[in-house]
Amino acid sequence: MQRKVSVIGSGNVGATAARSIADKELADVVVLDILEGIPQGKGLDMLEACPVEGSDARVLGTNDYADTAGSDIVVVTAGLARKPGMSRDDLLTKNCAIIKSVTEQVVEHSPDCIIIPVTNPLDAMCQVVYRVSGFPRERVIGMAGVLDSARMRTFIAQALDVSVENTHAFVLGGHGDTMVPLPRYSTVAGVPITELLDQDTIDAIVKRTAGGGAEIVKLLGTGSAYYAPGSAVVEMVEAILKDKKKILPCAAFLQGEYGISDLFVGVPVKLGARGLEQIVQIELSESEQAALDKSADAVRELVQIIAM
Repeated sequence: MQRKVSVIGSGNVGATAARSIADKELADVVVLDILEGIPQGKGLDMLEACPVEGSDARVLGTNDYADTAGSDIVVVTAGLARKPGMSRDDLLTKNCAIIKSVTEQVVEHSPDCIIIPVTNPLDAMCQVVYRVSGFPRERVIGMAGVLDSARMRTFIAQALDVSVENTHAFVLGGHGDTMVPLPRYSTVAGVPITELLDQDTIDAIVKRTAGGGAEIVKLLGTGSAYYAPGSAVVEMVEAILKDKKKILPCAAFLQGEYGISDLFVGVPVKLGARGLEQIVQIELSESEQAALDKSADAVRELVQIIAM
């Protein structure tokens, strides 16, 4: 295959995403980690699964960034994972240093790639990648809203006992406790959930969506979610590689859209071969805009810390 996707970090999220990219035959995959043997072992295991899946994708595990050279997309999952009782904000300083180093290596070997940061705290890490890479905003797109929306869609489908294929959800704002699920724009077969569910049920769905990651961390005891995050990454990768022009909620660098400037915040965007091809602006109510502004302020506080 000619297309190439590198996944930095061979932990659960990175490995899950890499395996799915290879299974879907979207691109050849390079899995990189600083741990010797781990990416090589996982990469070989994935490669040996490809005949069963009917995929001719090649998978390589490595510790050397030279093997990632010429990547079309680089997915960054490297960093420390959240532990029980740890907020995403607690990860800020340590992961900032990790992401800075990773970005420098990625840019050196794949100067024309599109970078999809996944590491938490997501929005702040996107800011680090954007600053260090010097890339235009079209080529740095954070994975957050796809995951948050998938969680909301799950809960909507459960509440109404309908297929998840009939559900559509929009979650804006930062990837954390201040995220902004939008029930008014969330639908089942085109019908807003505000016409299908009572307010108490909607409020419960919104609350559970915002705490979706923490709920899984608590249940696992050690580690954090990776199946859904991995699938969310792959949806973005597929939209870009196939030039699908797909509208997905992602962390994007805003330059006045939604009244927010110079900050990564989750909004609906069009993803295609050039990366972020359009930021889709939707009309927000006064309360929705206020919630988005509050979420943006929370992200800005983190960004100011890492700028010090």
